[in-house]
Amino acid sequence: MRRILVIGSGGAGKSTLALRIGQCLGVPVIHLDALYWRAGWTTVPKDEWTREVIRLVAADAWVMDGNYSGTFDVRVPAADTIIFLDLPRLVCLWRIVKRRIRFHGRSRPDMSAGCPEQINLEFLDWVWKYRRTHRPRVLDLLRSVAAEKRVIVLESRRDVERFMVNLAADGRNPGVGVTG
Repeated sequence: MRRILVIGSGGAGKSTLALRIGQCLGVPVIHLDALYWRAGWTTVPKDEWTREVIRLVAADAWVMDGNYSGTFDVRVPAADTIIFLDLPRLVCLWRIVKRRIRFHGRSRPDMSAGCPEQINLEFLDWVWKYRRTHRPRVLDLLRSVAAEKRVIVLESRRDVERFMVNLAADGRNPGVGVTG
């Protein structure tokens, strides 16, 4: 495991898991949110974003967290492992609320400076509908690459902890596979 994508709904714990994996394996962590968003919650122009993602995946090793399905065509082929955090939406929503309280008025460590933590109805709606609207496409993508990539689906906090224990014990074979 040297090129790892961590994807899932907002609030699923992508950035936290990516950091933990990076520390465990000694691999650089790339938070896509910190690169996509600029101060004031403005986005990087699409062509610049695509060039940046292509540059990032060219590195020998990384743990990259973030959805950005518009760059799956670049990131998925470059990855050797894809971890999908498929947690229940109420868990994700609760984590978003906790994160908003914790980082009130300031940017998270995995976010660009000048992007103070916020919650808006559009984001909450996206998280609420994620399992119905985005999850089926993600699972289809994972099934389509499962023969050539290590695909790991974690559905609970317990799954995440079991994965990390197994990863720490043997970083080459974390002992979980495709579910869903």
